[in-house]
Amino acid sequence: MRHFGHLSPEVRKRLFHQEPAEFTADSPARLLSAVLGATLYSPATRPRLADDILRQAARGVVSMVLCLEDSIDDADVPRAEENLVTQLTDLTARSEAGAAAPVPLLFVRVRAPEQITGLVRRLGPAVRLLSGFVLPKFTEERGLPFLEAVQEAETGSGRRLFAMPVLESPELLYRETRVETLEGIYRAVDKYRDRVLALRLGVTDFCSSYGLRRSPDMTAYDIQVVASVIADVVNMLGRTDGTGFTVTGPVWEYFGRRTRMFKPQLRQSPFVEVQAAELRDRLIERAMDGLLREISLDQANGLLGKTCIHPTHVLPVHALSVVSHEEFSDAVDILRPEHGGGGVLRSAYTNKMNEVKPHRAWAERILLRAEAFGVAREDVGFVDLLAAGTPE
Repeated sequence: MRHFGHLSPEVRKRLFHQEPAEFTADSPARLLSAVLGATLYSPATRPRLADDILRQAARGVVSMVLCLEDSIDDADVPRAEENLVTQLTDLTARSEAGAAAPVPLLFVRVRAPEQITGLVRRLGPAVRLLSGFVLPKFTEERGLPFLEAVQEAETGSGRRLFAMPVLESPELLYRETRVETLEGIYRAVDKYRDRVLALRLGVTDFCSSYGLRRSPDMTAYDIQVVASVIADVVNMLGRTDGTGFTVTGPVWEYFGRRTRMFKPQLRQSPFVEVQAAELRDRLIERAMDGLLREISLDQANGLLGKTCIHPTHVLPVHALSVVSHEEFSDAVDILRPEHGGGGVLRSAYTNKMNEVKPHRAWAERILLRAEAFGVAREDVGFVDLLAAGTPE
C-alpha cells in the first residue's frame, strides 16, 4: 500500500517530488502511526462489508475502523460481531486466492475487553487482516483491561496487534479532573508503549457533555471548551522528546449540501490558477471548506491524521497531509549533519529564518510525514492534489 497509490504512476510522477513510501501492515510502528491518514469508520453491521473495504481501498483509503460501539444499536452487537467474522473470513479467502487487492489497515472498535480476545479466537486465520483495536472512552482504570486484552490476543494469535485508545471521557473534559486523568492515561499507554499506535480524540463526546455541536461553519478549535482539551492532550501526550504519541484529529461530522451562514473560507486564486473553479464550488457547496480549515488547524496544533465518517473526507485529509516542497527543503537543510551544532540559516526559499536547534523536532516530523504522504513538486499545491484525486 501507499498513499495516492490509486492514482496512475504517470499522475504521481507529475505531482510528487518524492512519492509516498510503500508500506504493509507489518511495517515499523513509527511509519504506521504516520500513514494512518484519514481513518474511515464503518459500522460492522454492513451486509457487504468485505466489498466495502475493497471499494474504499481502491479509492485511496489506507486505514479503516470497523465499529462495534457507538455507530450501532446496543441490540445489534451480536449480529455485528457475527457479520464481522463472516466478512473478514470471506475477505481472507479472496485475498489468499489472489482475487482481492491489498486490504487497508483494519481496526475493530470494541465495547468491552472480552470482545477483543473473543473476536480474535472466532476469526481464526482471518485475524491476519487485523492491525488492532480501537479502545473507547479510555482512562487509566478503564483502559488497562483493554490493553491487557490486546496483549493477550496477540500472544494467542501470533499476530502483531496495535491499540488506538480514544480519549473522550468526561473526566478528561472537566477541568478539575483533567490533569489527573491525563497523568493516568499516560501511565497506562506508557506501560504498553509498543502496543499503542496512536491516540484518537473523541470530540463529539466532549461536545455532548455540554450539549454542544459545532456547525459546518465552525471548527473544533472554535469551541473553546474543546480546544482547551486538545491543547492539554498534545501538551501532555504528544511531546517530541521521546515520551509522546501520535495524536489524531477529531471527526468532521458533515457531508452533503448545507445552508451557509458565513462566507466561504476558501480563497479563489489557488483554484483559478489551476483551472479548478468548479472544484472550489463543489467543496463549498458540501461545507468542505470548513473541513479543510480544520485539517490545517489539526496540523498546526500537532495532530496527524483524522477520524472520518464519510468517504468524501478522505482525499482532503490526504491532500493536505502531503509535504510541500518548501517545507521539505527547509527540513532537509535544518537536519544536514554540518548544521548539527546549531545556528541560523536563511531558507532556500529566501522567505524565512530556519533556526537549527529550535526547529529540529519540527523538521524530523516533516520528514516522517514526507515518508508517509510524499513531497509535492515545487509547482504543485493542495488544489492540484485535490483535483487529481476527485472524480469528474
